[in-house]
Amino acid sequence: MAKKKTNTTTSSRKPVKKNSGKSKKKNSKYPIWQWLWKSALVLFLLGCLFFILVFLGVLGPVPSKKQLHQINNPLASEVYSADGKILGRYYIENRSYATFEEISPNVINALVATEDARFYEHRGIDEIALARVLVKSIILRKDNSGGGSTISQQIAKNLFPRVNYGPLSMPVNKLREAIIAYRLERIYNKYEILALYLNTVPFAENTYGIEVAAERFFSKSPKNLDVHEAAVIVGMLKANNYYNPRTHPDRALGRRNVVIDLMVTHNYLSAEKAAVYKEKPLGVKYRLISYNQGPAPYFLEMIKPELMDWCEAHTNEKGDKYNLYTDGLKITTTLDYNLQTYAQQAVKEYMKDLQKVFDNHWRNRDIFKENPEIIKSAVQNHNHSGSSYSEELKKYDKKINTTLFTWDGLENRDVTRLDSLKHYLKILNAGFIAIDPHNSTLKAWVGGIDYRFFKYDHVKAPRQTGSTFKPFVYLTALEENIPADTYFPNQYKVYEEYNDWAPRNSHDDYEGYYNMKGALAKSINTVSVDVLLEAGIDETIEIARDLGISSDLPEYPSLALGVASISLKEIVEAYAGIVNDGVPVESNYLVEIADKNGKVLHTFKHESGYYPVVAPENCRAIINMMEEVTNTGTGRGIRTVYNIPGDFAGKTGTTQNNSDGWFIGITPDLVTGCWVGADDPRVHFRTTTYGQGAYMALPIVGKFFYKTYRDRKFANLATHTFQQPSEEMLAMLSEPGYRDVLDIQKHDFNLADIFRRDREKPGELGNRKKVEAEKKDDGQIWKKIKSIFKKKK
Repeated sequence: MAKKKTNTTTSSRKPVKKNSGKSKKKNSKYPIWQWLWKSALVLFLLGCLFFILVFLGVLGPVPSKKQLHQINNPLASEVYSADGKILGRYYIENRSYATFEEISPNVINALVATEDARFYEHRGIDEIALARVLVKSIILRKDNSGGGSTISQQIAKNLFPRVNYGPLSMPVNKLREAIIAYRLERIYNKYEILALYLNTVPFAENTYGIEVAAERFFSKSPKNLDVHEAAVIVGMLKANNYYNPRTHPDRALGRRNVVIDLMVTHNYLSAEKAAVYKEKPLGVKYRLISYNQGPAPYFLEMIKPELMDWCEAHTNEKGDKYNLYTDGLKITTTLDYNLQTYAQQAVKEYMKDLQKVFDNHWRNRDIFKENPEIIKSAVQNHNHSGSSYSEELKKYDKKINTTLFTWDGLENRDVTRLDSLKHYLKILNAGFIAIDPHNSTLKAWVGGIDYRFFKYDHVKAPRQTGSTFKPFVYLTALEENIPADTYFPNQYKVYEEYNDWAPRNSHDDYEGYYNMKGALAKSINTVSVDVLLEAGIDETIEIARDLGISSDLPEYPSLALGVASISLKEIVEAYAGIVNDGVPVESNYLVEIADKNGKVLHTFKHESGYYPVVAPENCRAIINMMEEVTNTGTGRGIRTVYNIPGDFAGKTGTTQNNSDGWFIGITPDLVTGCWVGADDPRVHFRTTTYGQGAYMALPIVGKFFYKTYRDRKFANLATHTFQQPSEEMLAMLSEPGYRDVLDIQKHDFNLADIFRRDREKPGELGNRKKVEAEKKDDGQIWKKIKSIFKKKK
């Protein structure tokens, strides 16, 4: 029994062992699958948790749909010319916005082909591209697999920069961008996303957006970019500075052709057309427009305070005050882009030549040794420490590394501060302005030769005007009923009642007699002073004030010679008033302000004068006199050198010691003015040959009109004519400008001495004032109108 029992036991154990073996085998596999399953579950839960944490913004802010609806990058406010061209920007980032309709299809096609070929098929995340990157880039480690980010994801990266989270930086940032991209695709349509991308992506040279890039590298709007140009722009996105077409043209050309090939691959371009475009040169037309550079930097600085005041006084839909630097305002002005360009070109072209003449003029002499006060004044003006001049001057011996302005390009040098100071003190500068006299609109404004180095605006700077003040003297004489055919003796005189002051003519010629037209044409100083005293100093000042000159005007005979310091802007506006038949002109320059979407926020209204402050007849007579200046007088270079056709009047101006050169050039449609000189009046030419307004300033005006009249847009201006005075006035103005003593003795000419005798000894003709009161001519009528106008003001 025992044996049987034992056998039973033994036999019963074998299957147990067998079963036990099978069980162990099964159990050894089960934990592996269980571990894998549990691991996958844990990873899934961790992934979900990770997604939730990123989605909720715990690991960094993720913009909501509402915030994405209100995407608001800092946008540069842009200033436009009257003809819709960009003049400059105010910005923190040089960024502009272009709508989808304002972007060429060539740019869109190049972008999609290069950056996101499946853009129109996915919803912000391209799973196929991600799989390709996973297999080729990560597993197979191939570098040519392309990126996995869609255009929408790149927008997310541009708008919401990546944050450093240590080891989690890449997954957190990538997931954030995917979530943002998905939301963007639910908020905006594909066209809006393309526009958003092209407006936010950075291009070379710290430019943002397709509009700025197209303007800078091709001088075009994005709408007008051809295929090969669009390929250059899009090609920069791979590495914007590396493929900069200005600094690395060979690289840019190669990258451009790669983009064109991709357009062929994705059926945006035929192979035949691609071959044609790849043969084209790079075609860069570089134009830098920034705050410091561009067509009108001085103008932008001039209008900025007014724009800042406007922003301070106006609020947007949210109730916030507008910001000139970030709100993308669109400011339209009256400037004409072409005229502004011609003005700037004329200034730079001639000033480069004039500076060479000036440097040669002083080559063998030291202007600072001859006048050490120049350096002393400059050093003391920059002395804010309160130290003595000698102590301060020692600081100028220190060498510095600096970039100097020269007409041959910027130069980086190691120089002493004193050498740098002398360099800039010897630079001649200029100001130029152009105004339409009939509607008071500003057409061109150039405040200096280079705003980067010379911030001082010479259009607004008061300087002695020289002979450019004389037309106001002669206008006053006509207003005071001194006939235009009156002859004045050209005599050297000492005015004892004015401290023995004696005016001199520039060529020391004191012979014969001149009428007003002749004296103005030849800029005869002795006659101008005589006319001023005859017409009245107070009366002359009054007329200058009526025409808009607010600067201090000395009650002294030298006023006739332009000793008063007046800004170029004021003097040109006053001349414009003469061309406008005596109606004062105050230039206007702002048209409207719109928001970034083009909605007009404010339209500027400008009230011009309605009543003449001087007789139109006398204004026309003065213009007739100034025509003689450019036909036969000191301004004849306008005709003989620059061959300017049509009606043209003007006046040169030269101040004492040749410190200031002026020329006012007038046509029926434009009044222009130019001043040239050094910032310190003691820096000047030694001779009138070079220092006169006809040599320093007239050529800039001549170049400006030469360029203007060759432009088809303005060619017809040369055919317009000035309004003529009456036949009686024309008859007086047709008298010879100069007569010698024999002519005066032979004929009974109207001499200024008659007026003097009448005023000093009232005889049969009576007192001059009494005679004037009895006259019923146009001059008296307009004087009454002027008095009415003043009462209304």
